[in-house]
Amino acid sequence: MASGKVLARVSIALDDRGYDIAIGTGLLGDAATWQQAPKGTSAMIVTNDVVAPLYLAQLQAALAPRYAQVHTVVLPDGEAHKDWTTLNRVFDALLGQAADRKAVLYALGGGVVGDMTGFAAACYMRGVPFVQVPTTLLAQVDSSVGGKTAINHPLGKNMIGAFYQPGLVVCDLEVLRTLPARELSAGLAEVIKYGPIADVGLLDWVEANMGPLRALDGAALAHAVQRSCEIKAQVVGADEREAGLRAILNFGHTFGHAIEAGMGYGAWLHGEAVGCGMVMAAHLSQRLGGVDAAFVERLTRIVAAAGLPTRAPVLDEADNAGRYLSLMQVDKKAEAGEIRYIVIDEPGKASLRTAPEAVVREVIDHCCSAAVA
Repeated sequence: MASGKVLARVSIALDDRGYDIAIGTGLLGDAATWQQAPKGTSAMIVTNDVVAPLYLAQLQAALAPRYAQVHTVVLPDGEAHKDWTTLNRVFDALLGQAADRKAVLYALGGGVVGDMTGFAAACYMRGVPFVQVPTTLLAQVDSSVGGKTAINHPLGKNMIGAFYQPGLVVCDLEVLRTLPARELSAGLAEVIKYGPIADVGLLDWVEANMGPLRALDGAALAHAVQRSCEIKAQVVGADEREAGLRAILNFGHTFGHAIEAGMGYGAWLHGEAVGCGMVMAAHLSQRLGGVDAAFVERLTRIVAAAGLPTRAPVLDEADNAGRYLSLMQVDKKAEAGEIRYIVIDEPGKASLRTAPEAVVREVIDHCCSAAVA
């Protein structure tokens, strides 16, 4: 079996819940990769029907020397299946195999698989270890890191879940080569996000390297994943449970989650909704005096260059802005029914703020029109 190459390690500092993110090539099938993984009586790999034919056998073989038994459960692919019914398939598999408290769950897939596996691990026998093995760019730079686990509810995205940290995250850049172009673009939304909220230099770099990123250049992907994970590690280490600072990681997500819920989960990919949501949040930031029109135009160009939508969908012909507002009220950042938004105070610095409803309506109306720049 060929040896993997670790290019970088990023540590999440959370006392006894801390863990490493290994970033490299050829890591998935290398038994040495998993020496840091939690020990246990058995392993259960949770994946989906798209990823399983590509990488399940490879991970099974790599884990076989470490566990007495390696079980699998293959879920249907897509955001539409991020629900109680699908989650119960994981519990059915665990109970069917008589998995005990020393079973270790492995999430082999994108953000949906990672979120559901983490939530299952948090709930099963009140908590068993799990490992994130993200196979999409979005999951590698964002959802696999930080311990947010959840399923969707018809009224709101990720509203049922738990904070539960993995024991290890393994980002094998090689798996991104089988990623469809649309999924790659969706992941780039989460990379772009880190620039306006925390690192203008990263935004400059992404703008200059969009071509190599979309062409799956190894060095460009490695830098994007490492820097994104470094920023998220800093934020999560300072605010694990989103009491304040961590909320900035939701830049574009308040509008984006409304788009996903309003259109029906899976109509747009999460990253597509976030990309458009960032454009909407930038317009709101401008109206609140945080950034100028030139920055909004620049961010819109970068989002478009990533292959992401910049024009927001109409969710209700009769009262479109009202529909957005009602969906955004079902948001984890809302307090006492008051919607709070992540806005850019200045490039590289963000905050959580309320906004006058009339201003938000203007933003929605504008961003749902033909002209978004």
